[in-house]
Amino acid sequence: MTRPSHFRRALQQRNLMIGGALTLATLMMALVSLTWTPHSPLDLSPARRLAGPSAAYWLGTDHQGRDTLTLIMIGARNSVSVGLAAVAIGLGVGVPLGLSAATIRGWWDEAAGRIVDVVFAFPAVLSAMLVAAILGGGALTPVLAIGVFNIAVFARVSRAAAIQVSGREYVRAAIALGRTRTDVALRHVLPNIAGPVVVQATVQFAVAILAEAALSYLGLGAQAPNQSWGRMLKDAQSLLFLAPGQPLAPGLAIALAVLGLNLLGDGLRDLLDPRLRPLRGA
Repeated sequence: MTRPSHFRRALQQRNLMIGGALTLATLMMALVSLTWTPHSPLDLSPARRLAGPSAAYWLGTDHQGRDTLTLIMIGARNSVSVGLAAVAIGLGVGVPLGLSAATIRGWWDEAAGRIVDVVFAFPAVLSAMLVAAILGGGALTPVLAIGVFNIAVFARVSRAAAIQVSGREYVRAAIALGRTRTDVALRHVLPNIAGPVVVQATVQFAVAILAEAALSYLGLGAQAPNQSWGRMLKDAQSLLFLAPGQPLAPGLAIALAVLGLNLLGDGLRDLLDPRLRPLRGA
């Protein structure tokens, strides 16, 4: 397939386009917040608490008079940072673990499988509670908890994909030519499992954002003065009858970010999986 036709197929993927746009918007909001926000997040004013949308405060203000749009932007920065770090941990440890298990097999495959099973026995929220009990709450807690969980996910995905690729003719030919298992794994297997790994990375990014919001809601994530979408939902919980619209902005931010990444993952899967091309009219 030529590069232009590959690009045309990408443009025809509605999920890919919508998911990419939503994900790009989230990333851009996080990047812009590094250098600019409409107001200072420390600008408190009881006189304008729970104010509605206006020209000065597009999304209104919270219970402390802070600009809601500013808090949403800073929350995006925190969610994206946690998501990227957690996915990086999963990729950096999980993929080599799964690839080596599929390459070496035998006792190492069994040992890696048991390690993955143990990690899966502790969900991210429970792991965060254990980390918080040791290190205390903070921004590092969700990164470690979600990152460790991602290691097991990427190890399982990369192992399954590597075993499938290892049975193909070009891999057998490389082995027959006398190449070492490590060389075959790095030069022939790893590049050909990149597709499933990339798709899984988008899914785990979405999971990380959702888990970080849940952990922050429970008080195990970012602490004041840092802001997160989960903490905004927690602060708005006690104001539902007084200001029912308060949870709307952080709730929509979480929903759109997670939806965008899931749609992006579906679109990438359809684009990268050759078995789906006939179904898409390619």
